[in-house]
Amino acid sequence: MENNLQRSLAAAEGTVGVSAAAKIKMTARDARVFYGEKEALHGVNLDIRENEVLAFIGPSGCGKSTFLRCLNRMNDTIDGCRVTGKIELDGEDIYDRSLDVVLLRARVGMVFQKPNPFPKSIYDNIAYGPKLHGLASTRAELDEVVERSLIRAGLWDEVKDRLDQPGTGLSGGQQQRLCIARAVAVSPEVILMDEPCSALDPIATAKVEQLITELAENFTIVIVTHNMQQAARVSNRTAFFHLGDLVEVDDTTHIFTSPKDKRTEDYITGRFG
Repeated sequence: MENNLQRSLAAAEGTVGVSAAAKIKMTARDARVFYGEKEALHGVNLDIRENEVLAFIGPSGCGKSTFLRCLNRMNDTIDGCRVTGKIELDGEDIYDRSLDVVLLRARVGMVFQKPNPFPKSIYDNIAYGPKLHGLASTRAELDEVVERSLIRAGLWDEVKDRLDQPGTGLSGGQQQRLCIARAVAVSPEVILMDEPCSALDPIATAKVEQLITELAENFTIVIVTHNMQQAARVSNRTAFFHLGDLVEVDDTTHIFTSPKDKRTEDYITGRFG
């Protein structure tokens, strides 16, 4: 596994880094998540930089997906779930009661583990969000948004002649890129990805990873992955979670070659996980 990680890190060395002085896009301070009385996430403090790819790694049940869902309030949909602390987007508290959650989720989009296209045509999958948020008022504007989003997702050439066909008829990898195109269509500022490649084959995974690198030029991306080689390939920084704690976060190369915490080292070297 170490050889694979070394190869992934070597391949990623050409990736454009994000300066430590880059603008902070989102912040979390003492973020805690409770399911009933059980505290699942313990006082997370984290800054997310603009136009970076930040990977969350850690064993199953460690809190990485739970924290990801805090960033666009997806935990609101879970009965008995309560979030405390402060999470901000461009300095604005996203848990402020006056904040419109629909608009928040347009600014902070999400791509899930399992591709979940709407039971609509490929065109309507992409057009749904822009129509909902009033981002396109004419058919010509919608056509432009759909084409641009599919191009950004690397899918246009594969589907441009069948836009009226169901999105559910695409392959798994194409469905996931369709979901990414759907997220991109409303011009979000942040894209959250919860293990977006776990249900995909290696070829489809490679396409999505390449897409993540390209999208980072225009978006901030936070990805949860169980695959450490993937984190090494696509991310600028990596955060390691363990038992509900954010153990450490650093440049990806440092996390995988010289972690500060022994728990991180033990996880990366396969002593547990």
